[in-house]
Amino acid sequence: MTDDARLHAPATARNRGPILDVLRGVLPADGLVLEIASGSGEHVVHFAAALRDLVWQPSDPAIEARRSIAAWIAAEGLNNVLPPLALDAAVDRWPINAADAIVCCNMIHISPWEATLGLMRGAGRVLAAGAPLALYGPFRRGGRPLEPGNAAFDEDLRRRDPRWGLRAIDDVAAVADEHGLVLDRVVDMPANNVMPIFIRR
Repeated sequence: MTDDARLHAPATARNRGPILDVLRGVLPADGLVLEIASGSGEHVVHFAAALRDLVWQPSDPAIEARRSIAAWIAAEGLNNVLPPLALDAAVDRWPINAADAIVCCNMIHISPWEATLGLMRGAGRVLAAGAPLALYGPFRRGGRPLEPGNAAFDEDLRRRDPRWGLRAIDDVAAVADEHGLVLDRVVDMPANNVMPIFIRR
């Protein structure tokens, strides 16, 4: 029986496998993983089903997303995913004080810059030394021109909201560094996406 609260993001089915492959080499063997901007919830249930020694804490500021996340958790019957938190990355006060890792997919380009500032501020606060922050999405990289598909996507985002758009990894890394997070590596992903991996100093 399908729960009408479950949302579907078509790209998730395409990218969740490659993202999981990277996360296997980044996340700790056990502990609590906070997912920021969980959206439909399809990513977190896929990751949690594959990495059952980790406890997953999804979150999203939108009530429709949190309803979808809860419905996906129930449908998949997972006992290592906690109920979704109402968490807006941009605000100073988060409803969680500590995590062993943070995962954030496809938020930075579809949110105001203040959300990235808040993400790094919050990650610096809740992560312990050596803990990872894994991002995923399309980014600007150094002096390289944007790929045609990403350039068109960037234009579309800015038309929809002038506060949105693809960010430069260097700019994101500079903000991260201010909050004790060092860019460890950038993993190339399919469809001109990347996964920047940060480590808490």
